[in-house]
Amino acid sequence: MANTLQQYSDEMAAAIEKAGRSIVTVDARNHVPATGIVWSADGEIVTADHIVQRDENINVTLPDGSTHEAKILGRDPGSDLALLKVEAKGLTPAEWAESVKVGNMVFAVGRPDDVMASWGIVCYVGGAVRGRRQLEAYIQTDVVMLPGFSGGPLVDASGRVAGINSSALGRDASVALPLSAVKPVVEALKKHGHVKRGFLGVNTQPVRLANEIAEKLKQETGLMVIGAESDGPAAKAGMMQGDVLVALGDKVLTHIGDLQAALGPSVVGKSIKAKLIRSGEVKEISVTVGERELK
Repeated sequence: MANTLQQYSDEMAAAIEKAGRSIVTVDARNHVPATGIVWSADGEIVTADHIVQRDENINVTLPDGSTHEAKILGRDPGSDLALLKVEAKGLTPAEWAESVKVGNMVFAVGRPDDVMASWGIVCYVGGAVRGRRQLEAYIQTDVVMLPGFSGGPLVDASGRVAGINSSALGRDASVALPLSAVKPVVEALKKHGHVKRGFLGVNTQPVRLANEIAEKLKQETGLMVIGAESDGPAAKAGMMQGDVLVALGDKVLTHIGDLQAALGPSVVGKSIKAKLIRSGEVKEISVTVGERELK
């Protein structure tokens, strides 16, 4: 029994050691430094956006102990991700796990100074979140997020990175972003320096459709426009308070999350069809989608 426990303990320590080769210290704020993950061998580092509290004098300490000044390639408050770049070669990019399951053992690993870790299990694997936060997916765990762990990895029992931890994404639980949520954001940050998200300039609330309309459209709810910015894309297209949106492009709109999902990067700056109900009649108007600024 003792040998089995020792072997298990050694395997867990090996997993942490493996992950540690790909995590760095990020000193970008005035108190405890935080953690980052090596994204590419030529110096790209992904971390949590909220820990990057200055635009200059950002220092990254690599696993070999060397410290390098970093520049910001891009940041996205919506997902709490930032991409940094240091002038270094031959780094060890993290090996990513494609997925985790509820009940899997995981570790939160940080390097605010030296490598530290806590352990727990995956409590929940969630889908898209649309609102102030814009997440394609998330992982909820019961690991303890020690000071400086934000931006560091959630590690599985094989030493692979299952997600990026962020204390800003959950108040009462530890939350990490899996690769499916991280990769598209990093690609956008590399290309644009930010993530493009669509904007109509309307406030909406779900409403039930009249029976006749519901049967015709084969949907029970839509989104009533309860307010529109006078200079916003929707108002410029002729959308009015009291209109009920039922589709945008090829996306059916039944709740607010549907609208936010329909306003993805691919539609920014493009003219798309908005189907709506006005005075009991179904109409279509064209609207040019603007770009939302997240701060």
